[in-house]
Amino acid sequence: MGRIQVVRQFLREARVELKKVTWPSKRDAIAGTVVVLITVFICAFFLGIVDFWLSKLIKVILG
Repeated sequence: MGRIQVVRQFLREARVELKKVTWPSKRDAIAGTVVVLITVFICAFFLGIVDFWLSKLIKVILG
């Protein structure tokens, strides 16, 4: 089997598998995105606070 046939076969199989996927609704996708963004901002805020205090601590220890 040549490379072109292998690629065509792969694309056919991928298309068949993609038809089996249950895609989220627009509302579900937006809700999931909002949850991820909120989580990222909370983690960034927490890490920023930790970084700030650790840098203050290092400055006190070193001098």
